[in-house]
Formats: sequence, C-alpha cells, structure tokens
Amino acid sequence: MENVLYAPWRTEYVSGEKEEGCVFCNISEHPQSDETLHVLYRDEHCFIVMNRYPYTPGHFMIIPHRHTDALEALEPKTWLYMSALAQKGVRLLKEGFGAHGVNIGMNLGRAGGAGIAEHIHLHLVPRWERDTNFITSIAQTRVYSTDFEVIYSRLKEKSYYFTLETV
Repeated sequence: MENVLYAPWRTEYVSGEKEEGCVFCNISEHPQSDETLHVLYRDEHCFIVMNRYPYTPGHFMIIPHRHTDALEALEPKTWLYMSALAQKGVRLLKEGFGAHGVNIGMNLGRAGGAGIAEHIHLHLVPRWERDTNFITSIAQTRVYSTDFEVIYSRLKEKSYYFTLETV
C-alpha cells in the first residue's frame, strides 16, 4: 500500500531550480533580502533563518557567516557565540512562541544526516506535548499545520529576544 500525503509547499523544494553555490552563503551575502529569505536576525558573526522545510512550525537555524563544513575548524569564540544565540532562541521559542520543549542539534556531514553538508548550522526545533501523532509514528511523515509566512512574521516580531542579555 502506497502512502500519499498532499503537501503543496514542498513543490518548490522538489521541482524548483537548484541554487548555484552554498545556499547559506547566499543568505549571508544578501542582507538586503532578509525578508524574502526569512532571516530572523543577523549580526557580524551569525544569522538566524527559518528552515524552509521545517520539522515543526517555528523551526529555525543559527548559521555562522564563515563557510565551513567542519565544526572543529570553527573559531571557538564563534561556537560560543552560536551557543549564546541558541540560549536566546530557546527562550524565544518557549516564552515567545509557547513551545513546551526544544530540540537542538547539528547534523555534521552527509553521512551525519546533513541536508546542506557544506556549511554547518545549528537547528532549533520547537516541540509541544503530544505533537507526535500516528502519521509521524507509523508513516515517518510530518504534517505542518500552520502557514509558514504567519509563523515567520510571528517570530520576526519577537527577534528582540536575540539582543537580550544571556542569563
């Protein structure tokens, strides 16, 4: 029996033109396009962008401007800075977005599960109690039940969380 799930938002990903070069470097180099590229925050070290093909509503990534596929090659101060942004991101997702929990992680290298292996990035995935249902458990399929643009606008309004002092 074949499982079919109607997911029109994935059409762009499946049939869209593939970008030349690194997608994250493209975002890094075009701050004038932050709104269309769904950037939540940027500074001289990193930027934070919504995942266009998220696991759950509100899934975003923290990405250093420096292009590298090796965490071990990243300057320690940049890694610490990313960690501080992750703390602020968790606060935003819990206090500002109502998440009950957050998954944080990196997939390093293609063998490690990275979809974009050439440029490291840290995922923050909001979670809610009972957010796993039968379709995720049985069919290994996720349902994104909220409009992406609405979620982006909601989180963008709260991007001031990234400028708060880290506790």
